[in-house]
Amino acid sequence: MLRYPALLLLLLFAQNLLAQTDSSKMMEEVVVSGSLKAMRRSETVVPVELISYKFFQKNPTPSLFESVGLLNGVQSQINCNVCNTGDIHINGMEGAYTMILIDGMPIVSSLSTVYGLSGMPNSMIDRIEVVKGPASSLYGSEAMGGIINVITKNAQLAPKFNVDVMATSWQEYNADISGKFSLGKKIQSLIGLNHYRFQKPTDHNQDGFTDLALQSRISLFNKWNIQRKEGRIASLGIRYAYEDLWGGQTNWTKAFRGGDSIYAEEAETKRWEIIGQYQLPFKEKIITQLSYNWHDQNSVYGTTPYIAQQQVAFAQAYWDKQLGRSHSFLLGSSLRYTHYDDNSPATARPDGKTNAPSKIMLPGMFIQDEWTLNPQTKLLSGYRLDYNQNHGLVHSPRLAVKYTPNYTHTFRASAGTGFRVVNLFTEDHAALSGARSVLIAEALKPEKSYNSNLNYLLRLASGSGPMSIDVTGFYSYFTNKIVGDFDSDPQKIIFKNLNGHAISRGVSINVDKSFTFPVKVTFGLSYMNVLLRQQDSNGQLHNIQQLHAPTWSGNCIASYTPHKKWIIDVTAKWTGPMRVPILAHDFRPEHSPWFCIANIQLTYKVNRQIEMYMGVKNLLNFVPQNPIMRPFDPFDKNINDPLSNPKGYTFDPSYNYASLQGIRGFLGLRYSL
Repeated sequence: MLRYPALLLLLLFAQNLLAQTDSSKMMEEVVVSGSLKAMRRSETVVPVELISYKFFQKNPTPSLFESVGLLNGVQSQINCNVCNTGDIHINGMEGAYTMILIDGMPIVSSLSTVYGLSGMPNSMIDRIEVVKGPASSLYGSEAMGGIINVITKNAQLAPKFNVDVMATSWQEYNADISGKFSLGKKIQSLIGLNHYRFQKPTDHNQDGFTDLALQSRISLFNKWNIQRKEGRIASLGIRYAYEDLWGGQTNWTKAFRGGDSIYAEEAETKRWEIIGQYQLPFKEKIITQLSYNWHDQNSVYGTTPYIAQQQVAFAQAYWDKQLGRSHSFLLGSSLRYTHYDDNSPATARPDGKTNAPSKIMLPGMFIQDEWTLNPQTKLLSGYRLDYNQNHGLVHSPRLAVKYTPNYTHTFRASAGTGFRVVNLFTEDHAALSGARSVLIAEALKPEKSYNSNLNYLLRLASGSGPMSIDVTGFYSYFTNKIVGDFDSDPQKIIFKNLNGHAISRGVSINVDKSFTFPVKVTFGLSYMNVLLRQQDSNGQLHNIQQLHAPTWSGNCIASYTPHKKWIIDVTAKWTGPMRVPILAHDFRPEHSPWFCIANIQLTYKVNRQIEMYMGVKNLLNFVPQNPIMRPFDPFDKNINDPLSNPKGYTFDPSYNYASLQGIRGFLGLRYSL
């Protein structure tokens, strides 16, 4: 064993901690919502990661889209260097596989990982719950990769007034304001406003293009809670978001919109969301939920206009019943209606001349039973059946088990299937069409997968302070997956059904350690192998690594409180090489380098109501190199010149793996009444 000193030291360290473990010293964990039921986190059969609003204050950002990127295994992926649009990847799977919920209610839209998390007032958020892995048996389509559930503050417990304002040295300005009021004794309302503004064209890499898209965004959220007899649920929330964004050549103005002289990608977005839930006034616990979102986008990518409107209505009702002491039972049904229309081939008739908006009705029903076999063991079984007008019946079973021999050790395992009904243009929404045209090679079939997860949680208490180690292994096998082909033609993105299969597998570990002195450290490490096994014309399978899926990644968050009025936070997210889109004969490497985005913050508590904070983002000043191919010829007017362009390169802004924002300082103030 002397050949492996690090392993020996680790074993001795673990043995020492186990010897000192005392479950009576363990702190009980927070109550969370899992599998549509409120329960203690330690009791859930499906592992749930809980992130409080205090976590996001360690690295303040103008949107949740950026904030969740600090989590281990979660990636805020920027997909375009011009307009800076992106999506949320969980365990290497693109944003279309992640379902966003607000207060447990689905914001069912493939654009939700972009706009569902942008502009949500951070001051209204109580916590976020992340389930990594498929949840299709309970939530249906869009939940193949996982769910992110944004829980807003309880209007009864929230501060009367809260404001958080921040500015950066790049001249970014962000304000979060929230407050509450009551109408009588039984009706409470929580209202929040977010405004982000960045209007200074910045080009530090001197390629003639903005490093960060200019943006003006405003979001208003209003939530109502009604107190009813016997604690029955009644709530309604409404959110409106408006965003005007553009990125491109720094001398662009709206006078050049859609023209071919100065290039930019500009999008004006309007979005309404309504969410509500109501418990019926019966002896049995029957809960109804609804959500509706209306999304309007008027965009131009170079000379290519993209005008789209999407409406999604969702209604669900379920019966929550305790059967004896051992069975916790759910029975429910849902109905989802999607109306989508745009000016692209996605909604054109076969003749290519007339328009045919996509209208999809997706009814479904689900059943779930959580069986407590004994105090140590729980078994969760579930089944969902959906009907799609184009694909027929879709089955989604799952089975999960939790075994807790004592408070120190918890084992969880699950297996099931996932599905997703593809609506291609609501995911990619022509983000790259200013440089590449989109080709749908064939009729796209629904995506289906088989999935399994193993989770082990170790909780320790020692003389130096409590510690937890959470390890998860995941495996997904896709019988069909829709992936954009960037390689066959440098001027096209080709979408077609997978001729073969796809695999997503990996392991993640999270370690939380608190010390008896005022330091707390969180460390995460993820390994992923996400690939396609595509069949060639000879019937041979070839492995193709998925774009923007790093094999290795991790995070680190450390907090030090030298004095009750001072807090020092250091946060870092590091990412290993990932495959990125390249052109034929590209001089840029096909895989990105290792990089780390580190931040530091100093917080001073003036009193119970006021906090001042300041710090530095991207402390190491990491910026990707050569992000845009031929930025001096964005309309490809001179690509056929054999002297200046012998390899036939085209303008392409899709070579992306990190933000182009370099080092910057920030200063902020929080006030809570």
